[in-house]
Amino acid sequence: MATCSLVSWVQVFCFFSLLLRGIFSVAHTSVLLWSTDRSLQGLASTFHEGHIISEHELHTLLQHTISQDSRNLVVFLQDKLSVDDFTRYAESSGKETPFLNVQEFLKASPSSLVLPAVDCQALSHLTEYLQKSLNVPLVNVDGPETSHLMVNASKPNLFVIRLQPTKRKDEPATLKALMENDKIIGRITKALQQQGVRSLMIYTARQPSKVPVQFNVAGHSRRQLMSAEVQDNSLYPPVYALNGSQPCILFYATNFSLIANGSVFIDLSNLTFGSDKVDTSLSECLPTNATLSLQYTNPVSGIKSLEISFVMTNRFYVGSARNWSTLDSVEIVQDNRTATFSVSIISSPVEYSFHCQLVGTRRQYGARLIPSNDEAQNWEVVISEFQIQAFSVQNITFSYASDCTSFFTPAIWMALVSSLVLLLILTYGIHMIVHLTTNNRFDNPKDARLSVPETE
Repeated sequence: MATCSLVSWVQVFCFFSLLLRGIFSVAHTSVLLWSTDRSLQGLASTFHEGHIISEHELHTLLQHTISQDSRNLVVFLQDKLSVDDFTRYAESSGKETPFLNVQEFLKASPSSLVLPAVDCQALSHLTEYLQKSLNVPLVNVDGPETSHLMVNASKPNLFVIRLQPTKRKDEPATLKALMENDKIIGRITKALQQQGVRSLMIYTARQPSKVPVQFNVAGHSRRQLMSAEVQDNSLYPPVYALNGSQPCILFYATNFSLIANGSVFIDLSNLTFGSDKVDTSLSECLPTNATLSLQYTNPVSGIKSLEISFVMTNRFYVGSARNWSTLDSVEIVQDNRTATFSVSIISSPVEYSFHCQLVGTRRQYGARLIPSNDEAQNWEVVISEFQIQAFSVQNITFSYASDCTSFFTPAIWMALVSSLVLLLILTYGIHMIVHLTTNNRFDNPKDARLSVPETE
């Protein structure tokens, strides 16, 4: 009887061990994406760190980028890959880095995205999902045959480049294989860029790799490749207005978009930065005020002309004994109809630029554009990583940025209030303990009963 009970408990323990192992040990690999446009911007904040992206989440993330016309997708498929490959083998410097081309594309592309952990089950059906979404034939190409790759840019294409297997017998063999695959990725990507082909590149694998642990890591940094995920504001120079031949106003944003009448979406990011499709000739630069005028012709279907003006002033304030640059208003003129917005808390010392993570018409943004007339009620403005400077401009480089984030954030206020409440409770408790008193008379059962008057 005792033996049967022991066997039963062992079976139950093994069952739960296997169950927990299946839940917590999800096999995952990495996915790196870079694009010739800004379609990947803003997607990095969709998932928190440590999250393993499921198949449904990956499809939802890719849905927007692969739904555009004339889109070419190139999937670089390796046998094994994981985030440990980047942190381990990207420590080399110079041309010996096995991910040299990948690093350059992540930094220099208009938009890029690094997904450290994606469920391998999602990647096992990735090519089928892409083929079904694009409704185009799938073209499989082996790594050595990429020199014969022909691209018809007039219609969408889906290429799956099967990279050479990574022989992981020892570290030199692994490095050599990764470097060869990196050269293939660089050769194809640069060829498409030279042809002007709009494309989205995906670098991933079907299985995770196992990288041996390296204990001798003194003097080495383990944060070299993954830092390429952070978007650099120098990918494109800021748009600027000229005063003669010298820049006098600088403006930059990673996302600059408008929504008219709640339905017409206008993405001005690609039209404004790194493009000659914006006209700044009506901008004005004076010592006491400046206006940045951005003019667009036919930005979207149904809108013939669009002008956006940022009106700024330079004032001296006695309280701070210095000059401050202030963005007073923003105007949107669409087909001779003017929408005016007043601006909250966009100011900085005149020697500095102003930066804010989110600027727009919504209440939760760091700096808000408040509608000032009826026409402005029909517009919604969203500007990400907003940065502007209208005075003390030198060359095409922003000065030190004054950020819109205040010192006393809601989290700090909550911490201060909670600390004050706890301090009051502690003070009250100490006060009660200090004023505790004991009886000065005690009842003796051998004597007469002790009576205490009510007045005491």
